[in-house]
Amino acid sequence: MTLIKSISGIRGTIGGRAGDTLNPLDIVKFTSAYATFIRRNGGNGQDADFNQNRPTIVVGRDARISGIMVDHVVCGTLMGMGYDVVNIGLATTPTTELAVSVLGADGGIIITASHNPRQWNALKLLNREGEFLTAADGAQVLALAEQEDFEYAQVDELGHYINCDEADQWHIDDVMSLELVDAEAIRKAGFKVCVDTINSVGGIILPKLFEQLGVEYTILNGEPTGDFVHNPEPLEKNLTGIMDEMKSGKYDLGIVVDPDVDRLAFICEDGKMFGEEYTLVSVADYVLNSLNQQNTQQALNTVSNLSSTRALRDVTEKHGGQYAAAAVGEVNVTTKMKEVGAVIGGEGNGGVIYPESHYGRDALVGIALFLSNLAHKGKKVSELRAEYPDYYIAKNRLDLTPDTDVDAILEKVKEMFAAEPDVQVNDIDGVKIDFPDKWVHLRKSNTEPIIRVYSEAHTMEEADQLGKKLMEMAYPQR
Repeated sequence: MTLIKSISGIRGTIGGRAGDTLNPLDIVKFTSAYATFIRRNGGNGQDADFNQNRPTIVVGRDARISGIMVDHVVCGTLMGMGYDVVNIGLATTPTTELAVSVLGADGGIIITASHNPRQWNALKLLNREGEFLTAADGAQVLALAEQEDFEYAQVDELGHYINCDEADQWHIDDVMSLELVDAEAIRKAGFKVCVDTINSVGGIILPKLFEQLGVEYTILNGEPTGDFVHNPEPLEKNLTGIMDEMKSGKYDLGIVVDPDVDRLAFICEDGKMFGEEYTLVSVADYVLNSLNQQNTQQALNTVSNLSSTRALRDVTEKHGGQYAAAAVGEVNVTTKMKEVGAVIGGEGNGGVIYPESHYGRDALVGIALFLSNLAHKGKKVSELRAEYPDYYIAKNRLDLTPDTDVDAILEKVKEMFAAEPDVQVNDIDGVKIDFPDKWVHLRKSNTEPIIRVYSEAHTMEEADQLGKKLMEMAYPQR
């Protein structure tokens, strides 16, 4: 069974029996539940009836092979629920998020399975702010889907369908308008970049961005066919093609995005990875330094999730700011950012969230800020990377039997370290043990009987040893 239901939407593989995979029946059910939720909670149109201020939903999709099929089912269902649909077509996740705000829509649905392989697809659900639903709102949608108590529109009250091809430019205009994006400095630097857009929507929008920034570019895997030439997750093991191309010495920077362009990874001029964890670190360093130079009275706070590198905390404190950690998940990060007034935040998987633009991971924003920093410093990318502290994250997993009491294991680990001096224990999302010079984070999976064990230290060997030591302490009988 591959259909995964969560507060952020549903995802699964295409085909198979109803309820087992992502198929038209499930798409109709969850789209109807989402539309019902929006109507009951009031959208920007304050709509409670079909006949007054017809609500509007924005729909965008990445280039997956199944995208057109899913798109037709989603849009038809929304129209059947009495909603007007503004379909922006092939678009990045952050583009769709921004389009909701630009249009003053009541919500949005993004059709994308992010970094998952080609056979996957998903529905990601947005509120009227163009942000992912909160945990409480997502739970309401899931409950409505289970009840299947939907009211569809009469024939004279069906929604209208509108194609919109302006959203990419809205997004680029937003990026170019950001105060800390120094387009003039970028143009003067004369950067040459190589970009892997993994056969999806990045191949459509990124050339437009580079042209406006005056950056010379070469696109690899640029055709938005959805037939990914390699595993689409932007990890080093999947990026040998662009890394080899970078070794030719023709480029200043390598750029990698995932299929929906909310994750971002960089490659140094010598073909070595900059490190996906350091995407956010480097951009945050630039933002914090710039705000310091402006003598702003704004608190220089940052946020990332518990499984992200400690380097962000180090950089934040260097600039006189305060770092806060959030539970894993974009909506948890954005919620924490609003709570502490963070000027930048995100996730260590290459997700940059810059509130001056919007509360969502955005590779276009990350690229423009990174290039601005690079242009100001006049350094090679490898030299920029050398400025940041070195940390290494090891990722392990603890396999359990289906009847294992996972919560009891995590509670046991928490108790082991609760009274230890110089050790901080955080239990907002699993259990994270912060030692003075390293950390380990244990989280249970919501879909399978495992505990994910992430650990970080100054060497990979030390990080791996730490993770495995905690695994043995937590579950010695394995």
